Amino acid sequence: MKNQKHKKELFRRLPPVTAVLAVSFGTACLSSREMDIGAAERAIAARFPDYEVRSAYSNRTVIGKLKARYGLETDGVKEALERAACDGVRRLAVQPLYLSDGYEYAALEEMLKEYRGSFERIVLGRPLLASDADIRAAAGAVAGRSAEYDDGRTAVCFMGHGSAAVSDQVYEKLQEALAREGYEHYYIAAMKEKPSLDDMRMRIRKHGGYQRIVLQPFLITAGRHARLDMAGMKEDSWKNILSGDGYEVICLLEGLGRCPAIQNIYVLHVRDAVEKLKMPG
Repeated sequence: MKNQKHKKELFRRLPPVTAVLAVSFGTACLSSREMDIGAAERAIAARFPDYEVRSAYSNRTVIGKLKARYGLETDGVKEALERAACDGVRRLAVQPLYLSDGYEYAALEEMLKEYRGSFERIVLGRPLLASDADIRAAAGAVAGRSAEYDDGRTAVCFMGHGSAAVSDQVYEKLQEALAREGYEHYYIAAMKEKPSLDDMRMRIRKHGGYQRIVLQPFLITAGRHARLDMAGMKEDSWKNILSGDGYEVICLLEGLGRCPAIQNIYVLHVRDAVEKLKMPG
């Protein structure tokens, strides 16, 4: 109790140094690290010039690969939190560069509870698709960046990851939002759960008239899943399966992190988190 009281008194004497910690799953692909995760972090930094923006990866395997292959040191979430506390950060907004509030988000939320005593205030921001408004904005964002391919003969398709988490119903909601907003040639499917690749293939066949498919990841990074599972040479890659259906398939290896309209959704969530940091108590 004495130590806790001392901490509170110390917080009152120190200026409320505020920082933003951007947490992503991470990628071992250097180009995607720079152009997707890096782009999203730079967009946040540009909109909040008064705050230091820090970075952490939540996947330990990716961190290990970066160290082994390239000698790159990357903070995990715990290391980043401990470093922020040691550096004198008193108010911390943790913004996950996740798609939904699935298992990764829940694990991050649980971890932050361990560090509440290390900061004057710590707030967890919302993931990309946290609300119906976010889903509508994301639908418009991905449709806008692919508009040049929307010629009536082309199905513009996105590959998400998905999980068993209930929150991953966001993919179904995203497909509904695309249809509702008039993007009739746009489709999304997840590697795990619904809608599946077979669901997407059925929708494409039902529409009829498509000669070409433009395939791109609905993932923050264009890393291993995009390069292997989506666009890879294996027989069961999405590219080869869709090519086998008789379509010309073009793969765009660009993660969502580099899309300005997607970045703006994260920026709005950081803004909300920072506003909570300013609240008393």
